Amino acid sequence: MGDKSVCDKEIAVPAAVIQYIDEGVKEKLPEGTQFHGITPSGASYWARTSKIDATNEAGEDTPFFIKVQQAEIGKKMVSSEYEAMKALYSVMPEIVAEPIAWGAYREESDIWFYVCRYCELSDDIPDLSDFPALLAEMHRRGASEKGEFGLDLLTYGGRNPHYFPPTNSWEETFSKCLQRTFDMEEETQGPDEEMHRLRDGLMTKVIPRLLRPLETEGRKLIPTLVHGNIWDGNASVDVNTGLPIIFDATPLYAHNEYEMAPWWAPRHKMTGAYIAEYIKHYPVSEPAEDFKDRGALYGLRFDLHASSLYTGNLRHRYIVMDTIRDLLNKYPLGYEGYLKEKVSTAGNDAHPHI
Repeated sequence: MGDKSVCDKEIAVPAAVIQYIDEGVKEKLPEGTQFHGITPSGASYWARTSKIDATNEAGEDTPFFIKVQQAEIGKKMVSSEYEAMKALYSVMPEIVAEPIAWGAYREESDIWFYVCRYCELSDDIPDLSDFPALLAEMHRRGASEKGEFGLDLLTYGGRNPHYFPPTNSWEETFSKCLQRTFDMEEETQGPDEEMHRLRDGLMTKVIPRLLRPLETEGRKLIPTLVHGNIWDGNASVDVNTGLPIIFDATPLYAHNEYEMAPWWAPRHKMTGAYIAEYIKHYPVSEPAEDFKDRGALYGLRFDLHASSLYTGNLRHRYIVMDTIRDLLNKYPLGYEGYLKEKVSTAGNDAHPHI
């Protein structure tokens, strides 16, 4: 299962619900499917997961993966996951297990499920030789038809929602999401005076300084569909095809660099080498000199959300506070300071380094 140092609570969903194949599940799967058993498969802090062994009308193996939740929040989570994975599958089916259905158990009350095609996954993370390039291709294909950032779909990281309201500005969408995440984190961990001060500085100084230049001075961002939570726990390799597989998505239309946020964290297995390879296929946005600090800004949103999930575990809160301090020390004058610096350095042809 998951890392007990992060969450040591028992999964709320009863284990019995993945020890048989409910009629409500069978009804949602392709006509003619023959069922041969169900066995636990995968790991989650929040759900029960299993492999359904099955064959189609032609007698070919067609196994499925099922994730089971309970209560109203469980219904929201499985329906959201289905829509999220359907969005990604429509853009990049090469690296997404086909979503099949979501629905309710018939034999159990208030039990909900999500089903997709089963992929036998390796214990490895996706390979550096192909994964960053495939992800960059997904981002190129996934440009928003509406030209909006965010997504009008409530997705979930653990049992807490993500809010990315659709707007025409990445700065606005990201800021509104971060405000809601700060609120959720405080509800979980309690108020903190220094956290309030740092939050204010981040919202008024750091975010305008790092995100506004992306969409001013003639620059324009293309909102692109991102997975939204790509780290080594949500990506693996299909042993039958050798291709990467991504799952547990929390998608939105975003600045493509947001996708790499977890890769900046040294605790993850996909780190700097993956970033360096990705930008060979999808160039860094201008101002390029802000690239690393934008990565730190995007990364703290993930740490903040993680802190909102685990009551009493302040590890991620402290990481967030350290990151904000570093960014405020570097950008105390905010966007106004950036504009003044532009004026004072006008005519300087030195090319910035990443």
